[in-house]
Amino acid sequence: MAEISLMRHSDLIDVVPIERLCFGDRWSVQAFANELENPASTYFVARENGKIVGYAGFWLILDEAHITTIATHPQWQRRSIGEQMLLALIDAAASKGAKWLTLEVRASNASAQRLYAKYGFTALGRRRGYYQDDGEDALVMWTENIWDAANRERLERNRADLQRRLASLPAAQDS
Repeated sequence: MAEISLMRHSDLIDVVPIERLCFGDRWSVQAFANELENPASTYFVARENGKIVGYAGFWLILDEAHITTIATHPQWQRRSIGEQMLLALIDAAASKGAKWLTLEVRASNASAQRLYAKYGFTALGRRRGYYQDDGEDALVMWTENIWDAANRERLERNRADLQRRLASLPAAQDS
């Protein structure tokens, strides 16, 4: 299981190269530094064996948490690190009073869409030409109220399932 902790300025030296690998030149060191100073922002890093292998964050706007990014280093993908970070985001947003979660995801990113759907996100809109690098559309996904009993039950079921899957895997090795 990855160790998830709040992102610090000292983490940016490892976060920005992951950003470049996953998304190109979307966010700079300064952009991340600004996010860490923004009282509406919460950002996490994921570590395996002490090494940063992913990051994620959200903005809290009133009672809505807008997930701004989730990224896992390409060498560490397909190990449920993104799902672990998504759970950390949901838990942190709930602890800060969020009722709803929203995000944009590439229209072509079917695996991310399946993960988000598993956690109750539904595509409710499309932003045409949203991604600046290639003009791809984004799907806008939302959850129902995360405090509803059915949503809390789904979250806890998914959390337990993830913990079982991770417990059955061999210990993570550096890639």
